[in-house]
Amino acid sequence: MSLSSHIEELKKKHQALSDQVEVAQRSPGASDFEIAELKKHKLRLKEEIEKLSVSA
Repeated sequence: MSLSSHIEELKKKHQALSDQVEVAQRSPGASDFEIAELKKHKLRLKEEIEKLSVSA
């Protein structure tokens, strides 16, 4: 897998997490902990994307 395709895959995962966070925030059954964990994972992906983009 090339670096650019890996970055694109990470961007897709990041967008999917964004969608999950949005749905969870609108759902009355979602816990704050669950939303926070999704946001942390999303942030880690964003940081990895940025790090890989700089070295690309």
